[in-house]
Amino acid sequence: MKRLILACCLLLASAAGLAQPADAALKKQVNAFVDEWHEDAANARLAFFDKIAKDGVYIGTDKTELWHRDEFKVWAKRFFERKSAWTFKAIKRNVYASADKHIIWFDELLDTQMGICQASGVIHRTATGFEIEHYQLSIAVPNDVAGEVTKLIKEYEAKPPAAK
Repeated sequence: MKRLILACCLLLASAAGLAQPADAALKKQVNAFVDEWHEDAANARLAFFDKIAKDGVYIGTDKTELWHRDEFKVWAKRFFERKSAWTFKAIKRNVYASADKHIIWFDELLDTQMGICQASGVIHRTATGFEIEHYQLSIAVPNDVAGEVTKLIKEYEAKPPAAK
């Protein structure tokens, strides 16, 4: 319910012309926060999960990957037992904010071990800092090869479960 309200607020703020690119100071704070979050994963620091709101959602690249924070933490445990869970480096990030700067959203282009990815996220400002409410990661597929990728996915999904 909280996410539905947040999504409605974002839509209304945008429609009302209240959504705006973040000012330089807020953008710097958000960039530092998100970069540190990515560094937490790159260094397998469990602080990564503390930056996600208790009821926050992380959507990965696989269609089955939609987790609330604590479910995500359980799933990702094996990755965080290594020296590095995964490494995402921002190539470009756009940051936007509500007029009161309490709701912030961003999109980013990332250099990852999967190649170039895109992501978007929603952050809210709390009394103690920022928390990620929603994050969605996707592999950036060039339009020129999208047909081939789609075909591979269809072929894969047509296989019986035992063959996957």
